[in-house]
Amino acid sequence: MTPHMNTRRAAALAAVAAMVVVGMQTGAANAVPDNGNDTPSATRSVVPFGANKASVRTAAIKSAQGEASSTADSLGLGSKEKLVVRDVIKDADGTVHTRYERTYDGLPVLGGDLVTHTAPGGKLKGVTKATKARISVPSTTPKIKTAAAARKVIWAGSGKPVLALETVRTGVQKDGTPSRVHTITDAITGKKLQSYEAVETGVGHSQYSGDVDLTTTASGSGFELTDGDRGGHKTYDLNQGESGTGDLVTDDDDTWGDGTGDDRQTAAVDAAYGAAQTWDFYKSAFGRDGIAGDGKAAYSRVHYGDAYVNAFWDDSCFCMTYGDGADNKSALTALDVAGHEMSHGLTASTANLDYFGESGGLNEATSDILGTSVEFAADNSTDVGDYLIGEKIDINGDGTPLRYMDKPSKDGGSADYWDSSVGDLDVHYSSGVANHFFYLLSEGSGAKTINGVDYDSPTSDGSTVTGIGRDKAVQIWYKALSEYMTSSTDYAGAREATEKAATDLYGADSAELTSVQAAWSGVNVK
Repeated sequence: MTPHMNTRRAAALAAVAAMVVVGMQTGAANAVPDNGNDTPSATRSVVPFGANKASVRTAAIKSAQGEASSTADSLGLGSKEKLVVRDVIKDADGTVHTRYERTYDGLPVLGGDLVTHTAPGGKLKGVTKATKARISVPSTTPKIKTAAAARKVIWAGSGKPVLALETVRTGVQKDGTPSRVHTITDAITGKKLQSYEAVETGVGHSQYSGDVDLTTTASGSGFELTDGDRGGHKTYDLNQGESGTGDLVTDDDDTWGDGTGDDRQTAAVDAAYGAAQTWDFYKSAFGRDGIAGDGKAAYSRVHYGDAYVNAFWDDSCFCMTYGDGADNKSALTALDVAGHEMSHGLTASTANLDYFGESGGLNEATSDILGTSVEFAADNSTDVGDYLIGEKIDINGDGTPLRYMDKPSKDGGSADYWDSSVGDLDVHYSSGVANHFFYLLSEGSGAKTINGVDYDSPTSDGSTVTGIGRDKAVQIWYKALSEYMTSSTDYAGAREATEKAATDLYGADSAELTSVQAAWSGVNVK
């Protein structure tokens, strides 16, 4: 089949709203600082393995796995512990960051992830761990009754590691979203240790975003909505179903949709466009070949359920799913929704930030940050880039957006600044601290107008922050996420991770590092 390009009318319908991200474990972040590098910022850049062919990344992971045993020994891990390589990233200066999951006596360790940072010559520069605790349990035999489907694990999410059982209960949430609740229970005492919803969602209404280009594939006498230029991304019509993939979207003349919700193809166009723009942004900004960095596309499903007012990312299918809205004609397929939701997959493939506590806010903010960056990068004249989330869907009924990055508290619930209670907030509100940090780092404090939108960003202490530009800010955030954050990173850990990322990219004496520090201080993370 031959890829075919065509410009068609999209009604790239907007959506956003309490977008939910789900992670797994908690724990205390621990980073061993490496030596600063004072190379001038003009000579610095980051080039991950993902910038090369997927086969290069695969080979790097295979090589690292072959050395995992010696790496475990060098880190002083116990004889029953093993490392499983998840990802490898190589900086332009030759520094290699290798991300591992951990097992103990053959059991997965939840909250045991770590990242090693190795100098070009092979010397270990440092290690970032999700937990400081030594992994060891007296026995791997449960003392409580074990459900047939329960999985034995080691829980290292908080405090002393314990033998635990993980169960998964499937069902449907109140709004019709599929549900997959994971519960972690102490296998000795029966105490519930953690529970989380593993389906990531977004809520909103739709809007048009103009004509867009799509890459489709010729098939027989017609065309199918398969993007051969971007890992083979496919878009399916669920026909109001709630399982499976449905039917691959096809067309006779390669002119898709009519820009309204009355045409079933329109939602598919929006979904395919959002997926393509997100893929292209990851590629151009980070050299990342797809969400997982392996050159393989996710897929999209549209027309989920009946009057379903939501959209969600699901790691179990590695797919994005969109409902049609309350009137079944307003698909939740906006560009910023795709960028936000699909970035949940990127987070899961990198730091895998937990969905609870401060790490949950960081997880949610990462999707807002990257979704916003996708919107700016797409340069769509109908849906111009801005630091407002859900700005055109009128979800509040008064023309106001769902979230504001310059001053998050304007939504009535999000936190502008960190305090010790932030981790107790819903992740959609605790995310405000990181969203505010990103805005300050990108644009600086005070009043300004960007793309016709007025902003006025304050700081917690009245200080003035000088922005470094969104392009540099997102590079710092991505590097911190992919190389220095772990599943349990909190706001203090995020400051440390972004400081290290800025130092790597621009130098220990750089203006960029100074702005990172000032922006975090501006949101009271000190």
